[in-house]
Amino acid sequence: MRLVIIGQQAFGKAVLDKCLERGHEVAAVFVPPQGPGSKPDPLRAGAQEKGIAVHDPAKYTAPEPHEILEKLRPEIALMAYVTAFVPQSFVNLPKHGTVQFHPSLLPLHRGPSSINWAVMQGRTETGLTIFRPTDGLDEGPVILQKRVAIGPDDTTGSIYFDKIFPLGVEAIVEAAELVVAGKHTETIQDESKATYEGWVKEAECRINWANHVDFTYNIIRGCNPAPGAWTTVDGKKLTIFDARKHIAPTFGAVKGKKLGQITEVGPKSFTIHGQGGFIEVFRCRIGDGPKIAANEAGLAAGTILGS
Repeated sequence: MRLVIIGQQAFGKAVLDKCLERGHEVAAVFVPPQGPGSKPDPLRAGAQEKGIAVHDPAKYTAPEPHEILEKLRPEIALMAYVTAFVPQSFVNLPKHGTVQFHPSLLPLHRGPSSINWAVMQGRTETGLTIFRPTDGLDEGPVILQKRVAIGPDDTTGSIYFDKIFPLGVEAIVEAAELVVAGKHTETIQDESKATYEGWVKEAECRINWANHVDFTYNIIRGCNPAPGAWTTVDGKKLTIFDARKHIAPTFGAVKGKKLGQITEVGPKSFTIHGQGGFIEVFRCRIGDGPKIAANEAGLAAGTILGS
């Protein structure tokens, strides 16, 4: 089939590679504009390496990208990690329209931080959806979905890179092939089950050590690798990345310890007392510094965080 890819970053590049591997003709790719002095986006670089035309419109609502797409005459378009607004007038131009990837089980977790929120809410399952894009945010009819388990120690990073990324690359190409072959179905999303969450920002990532360690651990996992769950130490931000939860077996295990207090510093970690247990930290960042191993943080037992 003859197609175009609208996307960016490693996911867009992987979809390009998969389409070529399966013998499809990629007429062009559409990518975000490249900023001065910045490295080429992986999808842009991959297309240029293979001699595929690259277009980078500032706005998809402008006439020029519509004219370009009309001249390309693709059978279908694939939206592979798109953050720009792409209007219905554009996505409807290919003969068989457009399919889009989203990393959640729509209509759950519409919005830009869908994996983060699924982990932060303590869900045990998420997945991905390939759907028809509309002018509403992640609201179009569903073509196919794939489910993945969220393990008790999974992070946003492990869910995306180890599970949703490879499955999503296969799924969006599979969906495009089904649509062009006329073998697909489209299911309207159930609005009564829809949820929407915005970007996970600094305020949502702040740790309150008075919360139960189950809740705190979900925040840490959901914000790892970005934007990072955080607390404070000596007036500086302490961002926590790799960590592990330990439930206190008895009251005696926490007797005399304050919430947010570092109770132990080991050769590879430091441990913090939380409500109902402990958070053991293996990787962190102090202030605006780089991510470091916990044993490089220089924190002492007895230090109280978050005050």
